[in-house]
Amino acid sequence: MPSPDALLRATVNRLAARLGHGLAGAAAEVAVLAQDAPERLRREWDLFQEEVKAEAERLDSDQPEAAATEAASATSATTDDPQQQIDRLRAQVAELCRTLEESP
Repeated sequence: MPSPDALLRATVNRLAARLGHGLAGAAAEVAVLAQDAPERLRREWDLFQEEVKAEAERLDSDQPEAAATEAASATSATTDDPQQQIDRLRAQVAELCRTLEESP
């Protein structure tokens, strides 16, 4: 049976070899990711910009309808009792939830 000193050195050598191999593999993966990163970032940025433009157009098309609803609510809110205001707010929340559920 090998001496405890030899076992300890062998353990350290094997751990170093395994960690070195793992680190080399990880470094290779990072290098591949670094090469692909600029193209992927550009694609993601382009996609994000398209999504923002589409959302802005959707909001613009919804704006006149929302502005009219808010104006009507603001005028009647000053004359309604608190329960009617609460009911109106609940209806607005329900409408917003329905709109969100319908959007893709």
